[in-house]
Amino acid sequence: MRLKAIKLSGFKSFVDPTTVAFATNMTGIVGPNGCGKSNTIDAVRWVMGESSAKYLRGDAMTDVIFNGSSERKPVGKASVELIFDNTDQTLRGEYAGYNEISVRRQVTRDAQSLYFLNGVKCRRKDITDLFLGTGLGPRSYAIIEQGMISRLIEAKPEELRVYVEEAAGISRYKDRRRETENRMRRTVENLERLQDIREELDRQLAHLQRQAEAAERYKSLKADERQKKAQLQALRWQQLDADYHQKEVVIARLQAGTEEQNAHIRAAESYIEQARLTLSDQQDTFQQTQARFYEIGAGIARQEQKIEHQSRLSLELDRNLAEAEQALREGSVALESDQRQLEQVDEELLLQDEETLVLEETAEEQRILVEEAEQRQRHWQDEWQQFAQNAGEPARRADVAQARMNGLQQQLGRLQQQQLRQRDELATVTAPAEDDEGELLQEELAELELQVEEYQQRAEEQRQQVEENRLRLDDKRRDLELQRQKLQQMQARKTTLEALQAAARSQDSDAMQHWLESRQLARKIRLSSQLHVRTGWETAVEQALGIRLQALIVDDIGIARQWLHELPAGVLTLRENRPVPVRDIPADSLLHQVQGPASLVSWLLPVRCCGGLDEALARRSELQPGQYWITPDGICVGGDWLQAGQMAGAAGGLLARQQELEALAGELDELEMDVEDLEADLEAGRLRLHSLEQQRDQSQREWQHQSQQLLSVRTRWSALQAKAEQHQQRRQRLQQDLQESEQQQHEIREELAMLQLEWQEATEAMSELGEQRQQLQQQRDECQLALDAARQRARQANDQLHQAQLRVRDLRGRQQGLQAAISRLQQQHERLLERREQLLATREQDHSADLALLKEELQELLLQRQDAEGLMQAARQQLEATEEQIRGQEQIRQQAAAEAQQLATRLEAVRMECQALDIRRQALVEQLQEEQLTLREVLDNMPEEATPELWQEELERIGEKIRRLGNINLAAIDEYRIQGERKEYLDAQHQDLQTALLTLEGAIQKIDRETRTRFQDTFDRINAGLADLFPKVFGGGQAWLDLVDDDLLTTGVAIMARPPGKKNSTIHLLSGGEKALTAIALVFSIFQLNPAPFCMLDEVDAPLDDANVGRYARLVKAMSEKVQFIYITHNKIAMEMADQLMGVTMQEPGVSRLVSVDIEEAAEMIGNQVYSVE
Repeated sequence: MRLKAIKLSGFKSFVDPTTVAFATNMTGIVGPNGCGKSNTIDAVRWVMGESSAKYLRGDAMTDVIFNGSSERKPVGKASVELIFDNTDQTLRGEYAGYNEISVRRQVTRDAQSLYFLNGVKCRRKDITDLFLGTGLGPRSYAIIEQGMISRLIEAKPEELRVYVEEAAGISRYKDRRRETENRMRRTVENLERLQDIREELDRQLAHLQRQAEAAERYKSLKADERQKKAQLQALRWQQLDADYHQKEVVIARLQAGTEEQNAHIRAAESYIEQARLTLSDQQDTFQQTQARFYEIGAGIARQEQKIEHQSRLSLELDRNLAEAEQALREGSVALESDQRQLEQVDEELLLQDEETLVLEETAEEQRILVEEAEQRQRHWQDEWQQFAQNAGEPARRADVAQARMNGLQQQLGRLQQQQLRQRDELATVTAPAEDDEGELLQEELAELELQVEEYQQRAEEQRQQVEENRLRLDDKRRDLELQRQKLQQMQARKTTLEALQAAARSQDSDAMQHWLESRQLARKIRLSSQLHVRTGWETAVEQALGIRLQALIVDDIGIARQWLHELPAGVLTLRENRPVPVRDIPADSLLHQVQGPASLVSWLLPVRCCGGLDEALARRSELQPGQYWITPDGICVGGDWLQAGQMAGAAGGLLARQQELEALAGELDELEMDVEDLEADLEAGRLRLHSLEQQRDQSQREWQHQSQQLLSVRTRWSALQAKAEQHQQRRQRLQQDLQESEQQQHEIREELAMLQLEWQEATEAMSELGEQRQQLQQQRDECQLALDAARQRARQANDQLHQAQLRVRDLRGRQQGLQAAISRLQQQHERLLERREQLLATREQDHSADLALLKEELQELLLQRQDAEGLMQAARQQLEATEEQIRGQEQIRQQAAAEAQQLATRLEAVRMECQALDIRRQALVEQLQEEQLTLREVLDNMPEEATPELWQEELERIGEKIRRLGNINLAAIDEYRIQGERKEYLDAQHQDLQTALLTLEGAIQKIDRETRTRFQDTFDRINAGLADLFPKVFGGGQAWLDLVDDDLLTTGVAIMARPPGKKNSTIHLLSGGEKALTAIALVFSIFQLNPAPFCMLDEVDAPLDDANVGRYARLVKAMSEKVQFIYITHNKIAMEMADQLMGVTMQEPGVSRLVSVDIEEAAEMIGNQVYSVE
């Protein structure tokens, strides 16, 4: 493979589209300093992926774009294309079948860089991967530029190792190793995440295992607890039965005492009612006398205010008159003073105005004098500028004409030589014959481009659809997992509640259950299932209803007469489903906290609600007979009794659990529907994603297939088009260049004649302008002195005028202020005179008669108030006597009512106690029946040592064991099994990842072995080549490479060189030329091992003398049989070895152009000319 051509456009100084063709293996690029020779090497480095502006001799990547010159504007983008000849198939892989490969890069002003491979847009990595192992790259040993020789020799061992690796072709191994390490790192990360999940799952399994064991222990303890509870209930039933009979005797005695106290209350209430009628009449009389007393008092107060006002008005008139007289005297004095000051200010202002007019005339005269002096100064300035232009113009014209003539003569010579070359080349250029293949390829190309674009668009749309569906599927999967977890938690909670609820309700014995079924009562609705209790009052309702919560709802309790005598052991409660008439339900009744059958009124009407125990105790006096207070936590308080505690056993919390179960049932239904919908959506999403992925893969394959066909056709079309266009464009360009050359030569000759005349005229004019310069300088000094003096006088006059104007402005301000003050004082004097006259007129009026009349009216009102006060005192005494009689009767009634209340409260308490005892007896029997037991059976099997206290202690010990178990998850066994299966699946995944990790480690070990082998072999071969080439370039001596470490994967490489006759210990002791030759020997030894397609040398012979340049030239010449060399040089010995010389010129400032010379053709042409002369 070899570099065929470089196409530049807008790159650095190559602003015009330029093609640098390399026809031979030895191409020398020559030209003066700064003409842009090194830009060709920068172009190659840039196209191969260089991303650092420093290596391109710039500050930013956009510096490679042509930035304009004195005659050209900047361009918007830069483009460089490398054309490679790959007929020897140096490049392998998918590009092995291409005989010509194009690599192009372009950049715009917005720093957007694009890469193209055979005309197809690609990534920078694709370009670097293309040249891996070939020795080519942006910083490879194949490009040796200015300063790189010293960097190569003085490179650190690890930097020098990079060149050996590139020669060994192990760059791809390093990339593969890096990718493998990345995959290993991702695998290790996956293992760590998986290990975290497994550890978390282990903790969950351990937790679930403990929960499952606790559930088994819970079942055992609950069975033992159930037996002990049944025996304890039987013992308590015996105690309750004895207490029940004692309470019935107490109830009869309390009822008699209550009736006696009620009679006393009725008698006292009759007397109080009659007294209150009398009290009402007395209150009316008292209010009338009191109103008359207050009315007279208000009249007295008004009369006193009138008298006080009349006295205060007389004093105020005297004081205002004295103040008006004093203000008149002071105003007269101030007015006379201001008038005298105003007269003085008027006189001063008249004198100052006359002085200001004189100063204004003086300042105007001085301003005119300054303007005249400035006008003379500007006139001199114009004459001086005209003289300067006239004096500099001849010299400038002479210099410009001389420089232009020299340039034109050189340009004329170049054009004549160029014209000869173009005519010879035009004679050899022929246009290729056209054929039909181009049209066929063009049609096929257009059709394939449309198909590829269509397939690409379809593949991209399907890829986006796949990504969007995958994201939506992941979201649904996470939502489903969350909903499943929530569903499992709610099911576990429901299972636990149902078990507790079943334990609370399953207290009917088998005999009772069978009896209920035979009477068609088993399916009747229980009262507890129809109740809906406001949150917080569940315990209170359970305490109030007790065993009646299990009542069966029937239409008529009279049906019990038929079969009540057949009732088995146990308690049966029936409740009619009909409303109970009630006149008024108290606002604090427990009925307001319950929604259920209307028949609840008779059970809950006497029960009143309060916030807590303290409030219930404080409000016992408000209770009516048969009523009692109940708190939200179930404490009952009657007039003289208190009952606390909750229902024993599983029946406690029955309503709260029922409400929670109902709420859970609704939530579970909704959640199960959500889970089913999510599962259906997830399955549909999986099917849709699978279908989309298949469609995407099919479209991708079709797009790739069409792209390959398009690339093949495009390459054939480009090659065919390039051949035809190359010949046509070259012939047209040569003809155009010949015409332009003829025209340019004619224009140059005409311009030379004109420039000669201009030069002569300018030389003659330069000698005539010396005397005029001295005269103008003398005039300048005189004008400047006059102008400075005029300006000084004008400044003095303006300062005096400014001071006078300030004094005038100050006097006018004082004048205006005094005039305003005088006007204000005159107006004030007139107002004070009017005020004094008004006050005098007012004082003359006589107010003494009015004041005496007001005092007589006041005395009459005082006598009337004294009479009204006596009547009011008499009415108040009668009213107080009647109220005292009512209070006495009220006390009697309250004493009787208190005694009656105490008796009623005691009676109600005893009744409640009796009722509670009966309910508790029935509850105990029902609880035994729900446990499938009868009271007689339990009593017969009771151990002799059983007592309620001992059995209660046993139950507490069992309950404590259950409480120590904590919350029981009855679904733990199923969860434990599910999580165990998941653990097995994750363990299998963990094992697969570990196997994959071992495989990757094995791959890295294999890569390392291959890398060591290749590196060692390459190192030895480079060392051998260096030992062979070094004596050739130095004429003796020796050089070798050393490894600085034993690890072949990381060791650096050091170079040692000893020229003939020297025994230096380090490479840094060599001279610049010796270092350059050593670097050349090293590079060429690498070329011999793994020849790069081409080598570019940028003035590497600069530090060498002629003898060493000759050795260098001979070595390069010998190497050019295998390697293509492109080198920049200023040395004529190096130029002689080139097969093709390419000159870079900069005829136009900042713009580089090419001039190519084929040495063999030039030599042949010179030989022919010599032969013709002979």
